Amino acid sequence: MSGEGAAPASPTSEPDTLRQRAWEAAAAVVDPELPVLTIADLGVLRDVTVRDGRVEVAITPTYSGCPAMSVIALEIGLALERAGIGGARVRTVLSPAWTTAWLTPDGRRKLAAYGVAPPQDGAGRRALFGAETVPCPLCGSVHTERLSEFGSTSCKALWRCTDCREPFDYFKCH
Repeated sequence: MSGEGAAPASPTSEPDTLRQRAWEAAAAVVDPELPVLTIADLGVLRDVTVRDGRVEVAITPTYSGCPAMSVIALEIGLALERAGIGGARVRTVLSPAWTTAWLTPDGRRKLAAYGVAPPQDGAGRRALFGAETVPCPLCGSVHTERLSEFGSTSCKALWRCTDCREPFDYFKCH
């Protein structure tokens, strides 16, 4: 398992080919609420281990009670079976809690291209101590305003660009 608060374990940290195959199959699973991102892009895929020939995949929800986790676990099981890996176990790990810092740079780019503003570095601190600036993922303007803390899913807030006038989701900082 990855260290506390650390990024997900590397699939090459162990040379085991079963582990590598399992990692690759699980890493390709797409998030049902953000279909442009894999669970590896999101940092939800925490680790893959092999014990006594049995694969175990560890995943961490983006927040407690995330409704997508049961679908993700099911999709991981199906992906592993398609890769010829049966009898795998998917385990939910709550500690350390998921953080937006686990989103990969590629995942952040994919979010923006999809029209969802990725979380800004230090946004949680700015939210506590001053106005948060969220660039519009459509036109790049920083002239934006939050319309609602609640967006199309629980992990997103609804914002609008005051320049291009388009609404957009912002992936909340955790």
